[in-house]
Amino acid sequence: MQESTSTVSGTDWLDSIRWNADGLVPAIAQDAETGEILMMAWMNRESLELTAREQQAIYWSRSRGKLWRKGESSGHEQRIREIRVDCDDDVILLKVEQRGGIACHTGRRSCFYRVLEDGAWVVQDPVLKDPDAIYGKGGHNHE
Repeated sequence: MQESTSTVSGTDWLDSIRWNADGLVPAIAQDAETGEILMMAWMNRESLELTAREQQAIYWSRSRGKLWRKGESSGHEQRIREIRVDCDDDVILLKVEQRGGIACHTGRRSCFYRVLEDGAWVVQDPVLKDPDAIYGKGGHNHE
């Protein structure tokens, strides 16, 4: 069976994405060098288009209802190395260079820092930098 390849120009590639009812698609940020999963966030059509154009991760903040440039308040931006889509066209994978080594608003490398052990979530990964030092006192909501 021959794999299909799609080489479209302009923004036609955005039409193949299977956006959810809210016009969003989940995006997973993965360290391009190590393969470590850093975080998951949502993207709308505009944020995905801007991410591809600017080669910097730009997400859609559902809580604030606006675009969110990763690193805009923390300085921990994600430079894009590669953008992939899954086989169902409904999940985006961003292979990134994580600037500053911190992706999570808790001051950790990854948002996936807890492990299920004996029916409880146990913190496994250390805080690399105090969130108050990154965002200011009380200002460390998801960027």
